[in-house]
Amino acid sequence: MNEIEKLVRENIRSLSPYSTARDEYQGTPGVFLDANESPYPGALGLNRYPDPRQKALKARVSALKGLPVANIFLGNGSDEAIDLMYRIFCTPGKDNALVIAPSYGMYTVAAGINDIQLRSIPLGPDFSLPEAAIREATDAYTKLLFLCSPNNPSGNAFDPAQLERLIAGFPGIVVLDEAYADFSAKGSLRARVCQYRNLVVLQTFSKAFGMAGIRLGMAFADAYVIELMNRVKYPYNISQPAQDAAWKALGSTPEEEVAEIVRERERLADRLPAFPFVHKVWPSDANFLLVRVDDADALYGFLLEQGIIVRNRSRVKGCEGCLRITVGTPAENEKLLTSLADYEKSHLR
Repeated sequence: MNEIEKLVRENIRSLSPYSTARDEYQGTPGVFLDANESPYPGALGLNRYPDPRQKALKARVSALKGLPVANIFLGNGSDEAIDLMYRIFCTPGKDNALVIAPSYGMYTVAAGINDIQLRSIPLGPDFSLPEAAIREATDAYTKLLFLCSPNNPSGNAFDPAQLERLIAGFPGIVVLDEAYADFSAKGSLRARVCQYRNLVVLQTFSKAFGMAGIRLGMAFADAYVIELMNRVKYPYNISQPAQDAAWKALGSTPEEEVAEIVRERERLADRLPAFPFVHKVWPSDANFLLVRVDDADALYGFLLEQGIIVRNRSRVKGCEGCLRITVGTPAENEKLLTSLADYEKSHLR
């Protein structure tokens, strides 16, 4: 038994997955009388269950991301992959996982759902990654480490060399969430899953590809880890409309849109400090900015009245007094700036 297999829950190692006839059938479309579907296409032509292994879509993802299909998992958003990590590797009430703080809230929610103790390691005052504290928090029952880079809500991407040191030295599975990597000059570590068997890299169609509405996430990992994820997932976890939409979207890359978002991010980062109620705008490698202001609740409420919805992060430890502002289109960003000027006139003069 290798080191990765030892990390897997015993019941998952011996689990016989639910198998459909579509998993077993490898030929061209035939007469499907296996799944008790309606034989009539109806108004939408969605009478058949989707491909449970998403073979066509994974082939296109493989070509785009430069990894074999055996190293790719597709989930119902990245949240499905996050949940699967707990279900595969952590024994409820016994094992623990590590998260950095502040970071994406679903790591904590999924731990609570799965009855897994979570150990939260604060980032530095500048949101730097505390390598030593992460190592000190690890014990014999630590199975997972979640790292988000670029991090949400701080926006900063961590040094790839620092991340690799943590991955190489961590005794469990490192889940590196790269939902915002397309907006960062630091790039991705997904190719390293072929080097580090304990690395799982998450990416998404929701950000750079502009397809949040189809709820589709990607995970890249060692082939054995991917096999475990396929074993535990629900049989038809990705709908056919979602597979079709993603397949079409992957026919082209969103380079122009990403470049414009990055330009607009920098424009906002330059303009926001001019407002007297803005105290700090953190550097960002993502498609959002974390902004500390005088009265986050008051400004948040004012923007809501203007029809502008941002995220109030002021109650998150380490983000006191902060709003997280997603970068919109140039017109949306201009409306934000105009509303901030109106707030200054009405509240500060």
